[in-house]
Amino acid sequence: MKKFILPLGYIILIFIAISMLFPFLAMLNMAFTPENNIFKDSEIFFHTDFTIDNFKHVFNEIPITRYFFNSMLVAFITTIGQVIISALAGYSFARLNFKYKEFWFLVILVTMMVPPQVNIIPLFFLMRELHLVDTYPALILPGIFGGFGVFMMRQYFLSLPKDLEDSAKIDGCNLFQTFFKIALPLALPAVVTLTIFTFVSTWNSFMWPLIITNSESMRTLPVGLAIFKGSFREITLWGDLLACSVICTIPVIIIFLLGKKYFLSDLLSGAVKE
Repeated sequence: MKKFILPLGYIILIFIAISMLFPFLAMLNMAFTPENNIFKDSEIFFHTDFTIDNFKHVFNEIPITRYFFNSMLVAFITTIGQVIISALAGYSFARLNFKYKEFWFLVILVTMMVPPQVNIIPLFFLMRELHLVDTYPALILPGIFGGFGVFMMRQYFLSLPKDLEDSAKIDGCNLFQTFFKIALPLALPAVVTLTIFTFVSTWNSFMWPLIITNSESMRTLPVGLAIFKGSFREITLWGDLLACSVICTIPVIIIFLLGKKYFLSDLLSGAVKE
């Protein structure tokens, strides 16, 4: 019987996968470990004494449900807004001919080269003049517009054949019908990929929510997690902190699992030649 030998490449990939998964499993294990036993034996990475007291303590100490709601609302609306705007703008740059099209696309590319930290102070003053500080619009509006999404959708629309769109126009479809019924369904892998990227970046955003919010009721999960770590106690309760981290991670895992099929197909499409 012929022996099965695992290729070296697969062995390396399995090792990398395990090494990347190990910190998350350790975090999950310690989140369910009693506070007094987390660092009791530094040589043991995984503990067997499980408890949910850390999660109970978190829900009693801080308004984590409010933080979770704020993060979910901001990430959800921001993701929908950016995907819609990026898809429309990307299709316009890919298929339409208008004056100074290349110039405006170059302007969008230039915005991608500007570090986001540079825009924080002017953006804060703008929100203050609009009386939007410590409000949901201030958390949502800056994230809706992004050059990366426009660039990504434009490149994907350019890779699609125009035959179906031309056929739709011959059948009497106008521009919006052609976009929503033909082009957008074909670009579903790119849409899902952009959705995952936008949701994860918005969900993990820390600096802008920290600056633009003042009240506890408007804080998002990353800000609440940072304040919970070091603001009102001298000793860090690592069990509670890890329990918060687990709660923060759950939506990101869910959104990736839901869009994994299209996300991976979009990443691999560039490596397949027709």
